[in-house]
Amino acid sequence: MSEPAQPARRVAVLGAGSWGTTFAKILADGGSRVSLWARRPELAREISQSRRNSDYLPGINLPRGLWASPRLPEVLEGAEQVYLSVPSQSLRENLRIVRDLIPADAIVVSLMKGVERGTRYRMSEVIEQELAIGPARTAVISGPNLALEIAKEQPTAAVVSAESVATASEIAVAASSRYFRSFVNTDVIGTEFGGVLKNLIAVAIGIVDGVGYGENTKASIITRGLVEMTDFAVAFGARPETLSGLAGLGDLIATCESPLSRNNTAGRLLGQGLAYRDVIAQMNQTAEGLASVAPVLELAAERGVEMPIVSQVAEVLAGTLEPRDIAPHLTTDTAEPQGE
Repeated sequence: MSEPAQPARRVAVLGAGSWGTTFAKILADGGSRVSLWARRPELAREISQSRRNSDYLPGINLPRGLWASPRLPEVLEGAEQVYLSVPSQSLRENLRIVRDLIPADAIVVSLMKGVERGTRYRMSEVIEQELAIGPARTAVISGPNLALEIAKEQPTAAVVSAESVATASEIAVAASSRYFRSFVNTDVIGTEFGGVLKNLIAVAIGIVDGVGYGENTKASIITRGLVEMTDFAVAFGARPETLSGLAGLGDLIATCESPLSRNNTAGRLLGQGLAYRDVIAQMNQTAEGLASVAPVLELAAERGVEMPIVSQVAEVLAGTLEPRDIAPHLTTDTAEPQGE
């Protein structure tokens, strides 16, 4: 006699931008029943009725196991897992709105890659603080994950990280489909900082691309950028091998090399001569790297970590360094011997 079918896992995703919608698709394609919070009622209607999100994922058909609503109580009702995909700098205020709506035993998962200004907290730290939950109920996901490519079902992978292996494994099962593979680790610090720091290097790559420098310059920055990322993350307790994996090097390559990357695009606009405020006005979605530059440099100063690439990006953002002058500073370091 066959076993009775298990009811579909009930999950909620907050944030219907390109990444939130794409991850909702991954979860639905993996067998979960997914509710997606869209702030704008017209977008929620389009997702639920037309199975499209034409603003952020043009041409992508969304699965039937996914529906959207602008009403948070119905989106969160009965959710076993809650995935957060909102701009990092608005996470805290969003959590204050939903903390009484999230089911008491739900696992809360960060899809975000940022550091909070002011507090300099990682996203998982903000979640644990605002929701008053322990690390057994929190997880983060990071990796080489350009939303539109995944929405087109091009194969890729990511890392699910939690202090609890059981929690990470439970999320990895949900966040897997025929085109998306989730691996597990317990290095939350390294996984989160890998996702944050690669955005800053991608801004630098965009700047030199906008200026018109070539592949040698970009390769130098990517290579030296990985060193900066690793030194910084290890200083805060990360394992160095995490930065050599999907959440570090893998994410760095994808973000630096693709025109789909918002951080790369923001950097390219800066390199072409646009002022910071004009770049912000022109971007359709948040480029998290721009908001993370200052808090990352503050954290680096606390631990005595030198970050020449990120420091030069900060100067370009402030208007104190011409974009064309960035590369010589980034790609040379006569004080440090390098292997061939």
